[in-house]
Amino acid sequence: MDDHTLSLFDDTAAQANAGSARRRSARKRVPPEGGAPEMPVALVTGASRGIGRGIAMALAAERWRVAVHYVRDAEAAEDTAAAVRAAGGDALVVQGDLGVAEDRDRVVDSVLEAAGRIDLLVDNAGIAPPVRADLLEVAEADWDRVLDVNLKGTFFLTQRVAREMISRRTPETTPRIVVVTSISADTASTARGAYCVSKAGLSMVVRLFAARLAEHGIPVHEVRPGVIETDMTAPVRARYDAMVEQRAWPIARWGTAEDVGKAVAALARGDFPFSTGDILHVDGGFHLRTL
Repeated sequence: MDDHTLSLFDDTAAQANAGSARRRSARKRVPPEGGAPEMPVALVTGASRGIGRGIAMALAAERWRVAVHYVRDAEAAEDTAAAVRAAGGDALVVQGDLGVAEDRDRVVDSVLEAAGRIDLLVDNAGIAPPVRADLLEVAEADWDRVLDVNLKGTFFLTQRVAREMISRRTPETTPRIVVVTSISADTASTARGAYCVSKAGLSMVVRLFAARLAEHGIPVHEVRPGVIETDMTAPVRARYDAMVEQRAWPIARWGTAEDVGKAVAALARGDFPFSTGDILHVDGGFHLRTL
């Protein structure tokens, strides 16, 4: 290997190391007076259980301060917050119904009052229809509730947080937004029509905000889980167990909340600095549509 080639390798390694250093720096805010780095702040909606808890725990391992959002189960939210602290992160708990404008504002205001900023928004909260009804029997009230929370609520929460990210950003940080959708974004389930429409709409929300916020240096990503073992999938476990047995997707097992958490943590670290608006599939290869 000649000296010129060695020099190229050295330059490439130096650039890679510099990029890694910048990403590490972006996750550690040093107060003006010096001292220990501040923890970056993440708002994770629907973090009291399931996928949201898995995301909160993955961020805790990366030493984030996590705002654990919940709607009804305060005890579960406090339990998640305690687990985050035990894992090396920090936590606060915020409550609000994302389908209600006043609640959305209260959630954001509470985080800003406690932490001063939001470095990462993870739009994870979502609800399933109260009844798995045939498409020809869906009640309008059920449709409205699912879309209010999953689509409208997420859109306007993201809008509010994006404005705060722009106004509060400093040169040392790169705010980020991650939206958790579902394979239901592009897989028809006629017994869950409203849920499918809400997730398909969220996929476009990601593209819209990615395009709009790129000029501000704020990447926006979609994480699209497959069949994940949570309390939401518990009622249909037998059906999905059979699909795993039949290898309905290439990696034939249930996904876990930890699988999704690891994907979000990678995005939060800034491991994809030249990407925005992407879909990160966490579905065991379901999206491959194999025969």
